[in-house]
Amino acid sequence: MFYRTTFCRVLCLLFLLSTYHAVFAQQKTLTLKQAVQNALQNYGTIKAKANYARASAALVTEAKREYLPNLNVSAQNDFGTVNSQYGPLYGLGGYGVASGGPILAGQNWNSAFGGLYLANLNWDFFSFGKAKERVKVAQNQQMLDQSDLMQEQFQQEIRVSGAYLNLLASQQLSVSQQNNLNRALALRNVIVARVKSGLNPGVDSSLANAEVASAQIALTNAQDVVQQQGNLLAQYTTLTPTNFLLDSGFVSRIPKTLDTSTHISLSKHPVLLYYQNRIGLSAEREKYYKTLSYPTFSLFNIFQSRGSGFNSYTLNQTLYTQNYFSGINPTRSNYLLGIGMVWNLASPLRVHEQVKAQQFTSEGLKNEYDLVNQQLSAQLILSKSRIQNALKNYQAAPIGLKAATDAFNQKTVLYRNGLANIVDVTQALFTLNRAETDRDIAYNNVWQALLYKAAATGDFGIFFNEF
Repeated sequence: MFYRTTFCRVLCLLFLLSTYHAVFAQQKTLTLKQAVQNALQNYGTIKAKANYARASAALVTEAKREYLPNLNVSAQNDFGTVNSQYGPLYGLGGYGVASGGPILAGQNWNSAFGGLYLANLNWDFFSFGKAKERVKVAQNQQMLDQSDLMQEQFQQEIRVSGAYLNLLASQQLSVSQQNNLNRALALRNVIVARVKSGLNPGVDSSLANAEVASAQIALTNAQDVVQQQGNLLAQYTTLTPTNFLLDSGFVSRIPKTLDTSTHISLSKHPVLLYYQNRIGLSAEREKYYKTLSYPTFSLFNIFQSRGSGFNSYTLNQTLYTQNYFSGINPTRSNYLLGIGMVWNLASPLRVHEQVKAQQFTSEGLKNEYDLVNQQLSAQLILSKSRIQNALKNYQAAPIGLKAATDAFNQKTVLYRNGLANIVDVTQALFTLNRAETDRDIAYNNVWQALLYKAAATGDFGIFFNEF
């Protein structure tokens, strides 16, 4: 019975281990390139702004077609009377009936069919550049929406990269805290054994338990940060939140190229281009508003045919027919050609203030551009210091880790031989944990500094081409 139970337990253990390895093997590494690409393709804000850019492109085509002449055709068939009388008539709200016929002594209800067919051509052929400026406004709106899409893509690349590095750093810190907990547990076993043997006072075991509890809390907090950073990365990449397996290359090497020069032109920065296009759109609106002060010259043409069931009805009120086809058959036609001008003399007074308001808007947009340019210039200068400081920490971290490891091992050996107290050991344990943390952050901070420079210069390739 004993051997059967043991055999079953071994089989279960082997099954669990094989299942674990199979699941682990199926988990693929999420590279930074994959994370960025997925975000650019699926992030909601980017998809929305891409649609806005398409909409503005369609509006450019619509603005160009506004210059085309209006061609209207109309046909109607009616049935009714044609009693008429002298007096004014206004078709308020479109409810007036234009019944035209002879002025008779009394009312009658003679009725017949009639038809009206017309074609109208109207073309504002000259309006002092209104159509051209309207097209330019639409084109500048398209440029603005396109640059808005580009700067959103750039910022999303920076956000995803930052979240990726933060998650990787938090995962490394979690591993270090786990190692620290393992050391604390191993040290407690040694201390408890020595206390039970009477070699050390009982208070040492209490301090050891406190260190284990502290290490456990630190590990839990580190794991909580991992979960938060993983959830943030999942939001930016539109992936399902999970335990992401990331590229470990960021913790085993630093970038090959770390240029700290700050003499870089920011004129092509995606964010600055967006602000520059805002100014361009406002300037074009100023020009367009100015054209609204001028008149519009139009060509127009109307051709009309009309049919009626009333024939010579003025002379003889019996000469009408209620035959449908006779009534709608056109028998009379007219045409009209003309040229006209429409100019609202009050427009210059209104447009003057409209242009003035737009000029103030342009000045405000220029102020915003200058502010963003100043901020990016300051960030570019700061990026040099961040890279230099990150490199210094990267060079110092291994030295500190080796010294802390040697000190901890020395204090542990001395404690086991009764030559050191518990305070010395716990202090060495704390120092080693801090040195491991510094090492984990040192590699990551070099990449973070390079990413900061890429964000300041507007060139994501500075960071992206390093892996």
